[in-house]
Amino acid sequence: MCYYTRQTKSPQELQRRFRASLEEGVSFQPGFYNAFQYPEIPLITNKKTNVIQLFTWGLIPSWAKDDSIKKFTLNARLETIQEKPGFRSAINNRCLVLADAFYEWQWLDEKGKHKQRYELTLPGEEAFAFAGLYSEWVDKTTGEMRNTFTILTVQANALMSKIHNSKKRMPVIVAKDLELDWLKGGELVMENDNIIAKEV
Repeated sequence: MCYYTRQTKSPQELQRRFRASLEEGVSFQPGFYNAFQYPEIPLITNKKTNVIQLFTWGLIPSWAKDDSIKKFTLNARLETIQEKPGFRSAINNRCLVLADAFYEWQWLDEKGKHKQRYELTLPGEEAFAFAGLYSEWVDKTTGEMRNTFTILTVQANALMSKIHNSKKRMPVIVAKDLELDWLKGGELVMENDNIIAKEV
C-alpha cells in the first residue's frame, strides 16, 4: 500500500518538471505526507492537464453522504477499481499525484512487531507522479466543494515484495514520457522497475 510520501521539490521545480503552472492562489511547502492526516498534496488532473492543484488525500465519491469513507479510500487496487462503488464513479477522473519518495516498512518477524523502514525513490531522487483517481464532492451540510484523490496500487514487483512483505503491494508510478497520455485516457505504463530502496 502507499500511505507515506515525500515531496521536497519547490513549486518552481515542479512547474518545470511537469510543464504545468501553479493554480492561482495556491501555495504549498515541500514536505512529508501521512495519508491518515488527510493532507493536501500537489497533483494534476485530466480536467486541467497543465495546472498543479492541491487536493486532499482520501477519495470521497460524489455520491457519499458524508466524508467518513475517506479512511478506506486512501489507496485503490488497480485490479478492482471497476468493481468497487467508491472508485467506480471516479474511474474516468485520472490524476498525477506529485512526489519524489514514498516509504514502506519491512516486517522482520511474522507479526510485524519489528520493522525496518525503507525510503523508495527513482534514480537521482527526481520528481515523479503516482497514478491516481480524483473526485469532486459537495459537503451537504456546508455546501463546500472538496477535491479529493486516491493513489492506485498494484501487486508488488520483486524488490517491493521483499520490502513490503506483509501485503506485497506497491503504488503505481507513471512512466515519465507517458504521464500526459495517462491523463488523456491512454494505457497505464509504469516506471516501477526503476525504484531504488534505501534503509532509513
